[in-house]
Amino acid sequence: MEEPRWEFFPLLSEQEQPRKWLQIQANLGLAENTIQAYGKSLEDYLLFCKIYKVVPELAKKPDIANYVRYLAIHPNPRGKNLVTLDSGVGLANATMQLRITAIRLFYDHLIEESLRQDNPVGRGKYTPGKGFAGHRDRALIPRYRKLPWIPNSEQWQAILEATKSEPLRNRVMLAMAYDGALRREELCSIEIGDIDPAFRLITIRGEITKNRQTRVVPYSEHTGVLYANYLRHRKTLSREKVGIFLSESRRNKGSPITLSTWSKVVERIAKNSGIKRLTTHTLRHLCLTDLAQAGWDLHEIAQFAGHRSLETTKIYIHLSGRDLAEKLEKGMNQIHAWRIAMMTEILE
Repeated sequence: MEEPRWEFFPLLSEQEQPRKWLQIQANLGLAENTIQAYGKSLEDYLLFCKIYKVVPELAKKPDIANYVRYLAIHPNPRGKNLVTLDSGVGLANATMQLRITAIRLFYDHLIEESLRQDNPVGRGKYTPGKGFAGHRDRALIPRYRKLPWIPNSEQWQAILEATKSEPLRNRVMLAMAYDGALRREELCSIEIGDIDPAFRLITIRGEITKNRQTRVVPYSEHTGVLYANYLRHRKTLSREKVGIFLSESRRNKGSPITLSTWSKVVERIAKNSGIKRLTTHTLRHLCLTDLAQAGWDLHEIAQFAGHRSLETTKIYIHLSGRDLAEKLEKGMNQIHAWRIAMMTEILE
């Protein structure tokens, strides 16, 4: 049973029902990042209630509407150039959606506890058009869907050139992140027992995945060579079998690499390559798009990626351009192999 990190949620932890709700989410086995996101969202709402003297358990729809407005003018750490609700001063659209989702779930909890009869946060779906009889359900916040960014060939080459000067550990991690379309937490949490070198397979354990389902992904032969070289180097740091990728800093030498450390590595590669849009998730987006371009079936990509919903997988089909043309010309099925060959030349 995971215990929420209450020190991050001072207002929430002091109130009975909010604390009880978040503990229930943790007891249900939700991912740690999900618990943190829910806790942060509810903490923000409780702060709003404190500022505007709203009793959370008694809040009405006008109070929720005021909170949406509060989110729209909330200072955004990314800048102050407000153009839409998804930029500048207002929080990002995805962040606002997360805030509202957490609050809706909290009020569902209050209903189950018989502390109120209705949920002030509606479940309407925003659909363009006149709808039936001039009637349509609207969400509190329209949902904006953006296609993920992926680098073009020149940008990818620049990223690999910058990675060439990185330590062996970082080169292996970048290669595995692409090969397996791995999320940051999945990559950093791989243990030696999760890798089968004979068949070049990685078992992504359910407890470290977003959907809590175990999956198995392959890695390329060239990544296997890098990995074997890294294992020899790793023995000089530690012989413990918990966590493959280890810190080499003086303070934490031999300890498993943290999520923030890997993020800093990718930020450095982004800076050195001049491709500032590169993030830890870019490699996952790139791999899945390449697989879509190579003609993989929708369900195959979803299984490979560990997606809960095919709607998420369709993003990569659309991004690949497959839904805009007939069968791609010959040679597209070699994109994945070409990408790996490029990485081999640069990273070895």
